[in-house]
Amino acid sequence: MNIFALYVRQRKRTIILFCLFSFVFLFTFFLYNLPMAAVCYPICICLIITLGVFVWDIKHIKRKHQKLTELSQQPASLMEHFPAQQTQDDLDYQAIIQSLRQQQNQLETTMNMKYQDMIDYYTIWAHQIKTPIAAMRLTLQNEDSALSRQISEQLQKIEQYVEMVLAFLRLDSTSKDYVFRQQPLDTILKDAVKKFAGQFIRKKLRLSYEPTNAMVLTDEKWLSFVIEQILSNALKYTNSGTITIDMEEPLTLCIRDTGIGIAPEDLPRVFEKSYTGYNGHNDKKASGIGLYLCKRICKNLGHTITIQSSLDSGTVVRIGLEQSYLQVE
Repeated sequence: MNIFALYVRQRKRTIILFCLFSFVFLFTFFLYNLPMAAVCYPICICLIITLGVFVWDIKHIKRKHQKLTELSQQPASLMEHFPAQQTQDDLDYQAIIQSLRQQQNQLETTMNMKYQDMIDYYTIWAHQIKTPIAAMRLTLQNEDSALSRQISEQLQKIEQYVEMVLAFLRLDSTSKDYVFRQQPLDTILKDAVKKFAGQFIRKKLRLSYEPTNAMVLTDEKWLSFVIEQILSNALKYTNSGTITIDMEEPLTLCIRDTGIGIAPEDLPRVFEKSYTGYNGHNDKKASGIGLYLCKRICKNLGHTITIQSSLDSGTVVRIGLEQSYLQVE
């Protein structure tokens, strides 16, 4: 609502009283047959003075409104220097605001402590669970059978899920451990492919890969996580054919598969958290977290990630590795 209209509405009683008093004086002078100019003149003077006061008051209210609007755009914890308290309503409302701020600060402190406790617990758990996994893997190294290979593959999935937990916990952490360096992309790719060598062999899938000879400005650990997630999805949803790793210009890593693909209606939402879509419904174990993490991590790294796919025609994931800037915190 317009400030002037609101002001008139708030001062409606005062305006009505002024008009009523003026009418009483005019009517009284009329009844006693006194000169009307004797009362009209002071009424006009009073009206001019009142209008002047109203103009000054409206300007004051407008400045107050602008100040409060600026304060409303700040976080509650930074709301300071309220306009001067001139009425009892101002005192009461500011007291309520201060009380709510204190309650919010206490609640935020409590929630932050609980959240940090949870982060610390799951981080410790994720690191501790790696010990028995490593022990089991060492035990299986002495055996070479179909069962041991199957167990090793399941252990690798457990390790991948543990890494997903750690990545999820660290995404919004205030202590992001990103270390940007010029990294040889082929080293990252070869390490990722090596982890999934057993699955390539078991599913009899062909790997088409030629060295990229590319250097990228990135964080090796986080980019490795993204590439491993993409390869894991390609292996999960490809039953026969080829998985291809190649480069496109400008400095774009492409991972292609000949799998079951993604439905057109699912493509716009594949990077949403917990969204599984058509393939996710077929794969009851799909969590819908992997691609969400990839998108968030690529954004933090300054990279891009896009997916092109159609049902029964395979999927192409493109990771744009050009780094035009680094955000320094």
